[in-house]
Amino acid sequence: MKITGHQAITGWEELSKTIQEKIKSLNVKKTVVVLDTYHGVYLDEILAGLAIRKTKATVFEVSKAYLDTEKLEELLYPFVTDDPVFGFVTTLDLSAFFDTEKVAAMQKDIQEMQEGTILVAGTGAALVVPDADILIYADMPRWEIQLRFRKNKINNLGADNADEAFSYQYKRAFFVDWKICDHHKKTLMNHWDFVIDTTIENHPKMVTGAAMTNALAKTIEQPFRVVPFFDPGPWGGQWLKEVVDLDRTAQNYAWGFDCVPEENSLVFDFEGVHFEIPSINLIFTHPARLLGKEVYDAFGAEFPIRFDFLDTMEGGNLSLQVHPMHQYIKEKFGMGYTQNESYYFLDAKDDGFVYLGLKENINPEQTLGELKTAQEGEADFDADKFVQKWPVKKHDHILIPAGTVHCSGADTVVLEISATPFIFTFKLWDWGRMGLDGKPRPISLEHGKNNIQWNRTTEWAKKHLINQVENIASGNGWREERTGLDAESFIETRRHWFTKKVEHNTEGIVNVLNLISGREVIVESPSDAFEPFIIHYAETFIVPASVGAYTITPHGESAGHECATIKASIRTNNLKEDYKIN
Repeated sequence: MKITGHQAITGWEELSKTIQEKIKSLNVKKTVVVLDTYHGVYLDEILAGLAIRKTKATVFEVSKAYLDTEKLEELLYPFVTDDPVFGFVTTLDLSAFFDTEKVAAMQKDIQEMQEGTILVAGTGAALVVPDADILIYADMPRWEIQLRFRKNKINNLGADNADEAFSYQYKRAFFVDWKICDHHKKTLMNHWDFVIDTTIENHPKMVTGAAMTNALAKTIEQPFRVVPFFDPGPWGGQWLKEVVDLDRTAQNYAWGFDCVPEENSLVFDFEGVHFEIPSINLIFTHPARLLGKEVYDAFGAEFPIRFDFLDTMEGGNLSLQVHPMHQYIKEKFGMGYTQNESYYFLDAKDDGFVYLGLKENINPEQTLGELKTAQEGEADFDADKFVQKWPVKKHDHILIPAGTVHCSGADTVVLEISATPFIFTFKLWDWGRMGLDGKPRPISLEHGKNNIQWNRTTEWAKKHLINQVENIASGNGWREERTGLDAESFIETRRHWFTKKVEHNTEGIVNVLNLISGREVIVESPSDAFEPFIIHYAETFIVPASVGAYTITPHGESAGHECATIKASIRTNNLKEDYKIN
């Protein structure tokens, strides 16, 4: 997204010069500069690169005021837990990481200095010095943090565990580090003097806080895309490589995350300089205008809709799995709502299939017994004996309410549309294979058995979950269909087929769309409120609630040909009181 009227500064020399000029402009004997950071930032790189020290700055790294490792681990244990995959959403804030005596000593040293530049740096620096003369924030997208975990380059917050397994680091970050850092970041966003992007190592970029405020405000006025990311997996396929034009030499791509604002990024073009920030910042700064008032009142500053791809084309089956029931996810993991979802099949070979629901009259004890035997490596689990297998074709829409046993098969491409709690998959059986790291993937049979809904059998699934298409409306060159999700979900999905312009309106509720058929469409404002926006096949885009009216028309090679979109929004009349998390 192009941002005019503001420039980004690049390179450590220019960043240092700009900060030095800001210090000089204050014209005071003593200047306190706070450099606060999100988890995962390479603080050593910033401290080495910034030439603030050339102004005889004294540097205080606030990590030295954290609790000792043993005390911190004890404090965090209830949230990290011993479960190999899942923890409990922390109720702590960042101040809990600090030793009050160490903080007091550091503050005393800072206060006693009478002149010069003082740089207080690290995650939580603004807590140690809440009244800094200059506040700089170095942000970091969660996806880049995960890559740094995998390279054993970073620790969890307050830990010394860069060599720890990725699965543990991710779990702790998800349930503790990121929750704490997000809460802290929200308190600073209206006060930033400068924002630094160090997503690309040794290629720093910086903008003023005013420039970032302007960029976020502009984004909320128009449809936009987040930056997708793609990841391999043991069952991954080859479809995304061709359709999205990814690295052909990669082993596979299993996942494509095209609308997960908690982990995706936004990229702004500041007069030719691409500046990357976590897309969740937009939700933190403009939640009501992005989500709509009713959605914001229910969910707070969280984005409740997720779109992603599952590519098994020329790959393997997903794991046989089940998602937690609503009350279970609240009580066991501290999440506000569960992962009701659906599989929209963007593509499938002739033998494509999905496992969905249990067969009639199966014995739960026998099923669980054979799953346990398989988990212990004594025999394979015969999924066809217990789980119903359904053939699928392109544009089928399969609904998967929490508690339903399911698994997409090989040679399919799924657009997964779901509520956002996105790591809560209880694997029941993984076909005896290893993960890409050569180790068994964790099976969550104990959690699974507590959530399987044994009445979700063949006939029930056929009646309630498979291609529940309802014609809604039609006009000259278009028709609209309701395709789900199930009645228990707060997500509504509508499919539009069209050869001509289709009118849409957010009606004050955020819309998420994907072009599921056709090469290209153009998204426009009837009142020219935003610039025309081009969308290509399989791309997801977000329309903020504040946009209101917009149109979608076949464009380019697709002009005059039939295209289709699927649109997700929130059913505000289905937000039960126990779903509300704000």
